[in-house]
This record gives sequence, structure tokens and C-alpha cells, in this order.
Amino acid sequence: MHTLTHNSRPNGFVARILKSSLLAAATMLVATATTANTINFDDFALDGSGFYNGSDLGGDFTVGNGTFNGTFNNTFSFGCCWDGWSVSNHGDTATPGFGNQYSSVTGGGFGGAGQFGVAHTELSANITLASAENITGTYLTNTTYSALSMLNGDSFAKQFGGASGTDEDWFSVTVEGRLSGAATSSVEFFLADYRFANSVDDYIIDDWTWVDLSSLGLVDELSFSFASSDVGDFGINTPAYVAVDFITSIPEPSTGLLCALGLAAMSKRPRRSQKV
Repeated sequence: MHTLTHNSRPNGFVARILKSSLLAAATMLVATATTANTINFDDFALDGSGFYNGSDLGGDFTVGNGTFNGTFNNTFSFGCCWDGWSVSNHGDTATPGFGNQYSSVTGGGFGGAGQFGVAHTELSANITLASAENITGTYLTNTTYSALSMLNGDSFAKQFGGASGTDEDWFSVTVEGRLSGAATSSVEFFLADYRFANSVDDYIIDDWTWVDLSSLGLVDELSFSFASSDVGDFGINTPAYVAVDFITSIPEPSTGLLCALGLAAMSKRPRRSQKV
């Protein structure tokens, strides 16, 4: 029986084995690198209150692959004030005012139930990622507090559109990407817009809406900030809140992946014909 030895292998056998190994390795690395990371807040433990706002003075907290900034001022007996991020499962869509600041206007998290994040700040609410990643996007919607304030007005903020319904009001959240402290790009999303020529086109977001953040590029931090047409002596009058769910990102390809892809690509190049 003939045994195939190294010296007796046909021409090109070793090269084909090498190609197959490189392609297999590259395929495995691509599959690993393109697996999306998703923060949906459901794995964050909530107590019976149904929300967490940092009142334990724990400071920043981690959900999935992100660290969320948060501060709490316990000077006041009524539990004020928090800034940055909270986590909630509240779905009260009817009660107006500050007492209902943890509810989404949809009645729950993306898909109709579950937990979600709430960003609230007069400055910015930040997420620091465990490593640099390419952000795909996230779902955003209004909180009930903000939505009803814009719809009907309250003691602090005006009714959007005014008495005539023609005031050109708007409320937006801007998501900025950062890498090693430097801004990459930003995306502005309008949570309400009353600037249309035909008032029937005016809107206040009342469902979970996908916001494409891929233009931010490779980032290790996200910053959320707010702007509104309704501004007073102390800043925005519109309640500066947004509900957030399913923040999705793709890890940065590793050096090993890039090398493997390069070698695999070289191995697939057509061989030049030899003159005889």
C-alpha cells in the first residue's frame, strides 16, 4: 500500500491545505467579530420600585458592555435629583408631571414590555463602552413626562404649537460618538417637531423608533444631550428626558482578524499562467 509522504505530495497540495486553513480561520474570526453586542437593560436587577436612579449613591453603573454615568442629590426629602441615566420598567402612559418621570410613552420597553434606560440631563448623559466598537443604532422614544408636557403644556413648559397650534416648536436629542476623548460625529433625532408648513404633519414621537448611529464610526463613548425651542432663564423648559432601548454595536475587528483576512485574500488571488 502506498503512503503519501511530504516529498511525494503532488505539486500544490501544501498550498491548497494552507489556503483552506487560512480561509477557515478567517471565517471563524469574521463570525466572532461581527457578532453584535446589544444592551437591552433587561438583565439589570430592579427592586420593587421598578426603577433605579442612583439613590443608593452607587454612582455609575454597568449594563452589558456599557458603563452609564449617574449622580444623585439626596439633599431634598422628596428624592430629588438624579442626573445621567436610570433604568426602569414603568409604563404609565397617562399620568403627567415630574412624578411620572420613569415611564416610556409606549407603555414599556421596545417590543411592548421589559426594561429600558432613561437619559435625563441638562448637560449630557454618557455611556462608556468596555472597548471601542462600531455603533449600529438604538431605539428611542419619549418618556410620558416629556410627551404630555409637550402635548398639553405644564407649569414649567409650554404647549407645543401654542394656542394657535402654529408655533414652530421642536425637541431633540443628539447622540455624539467619541473615541479616546475626541468627538467622531453626531446624530440629532427629533423627539417632537412642529415646524411643518401643514400642522397635520407636526408630531411628538410616541413609539419606539430605530435611530441609525452607524455614521458615528468606531467609538468608545456615547454622549446624549438635549435641545428645545422652549428655553428659559435656566435652560430647556421641556423635560429633558429620552427613553432608550437595544443599543447595538459591533466590536472592532482584531489585528489577528485583519491579518487572516489579508492572507486569505492573497490566497484567493488567481495564479498567473506560466510561460512554457
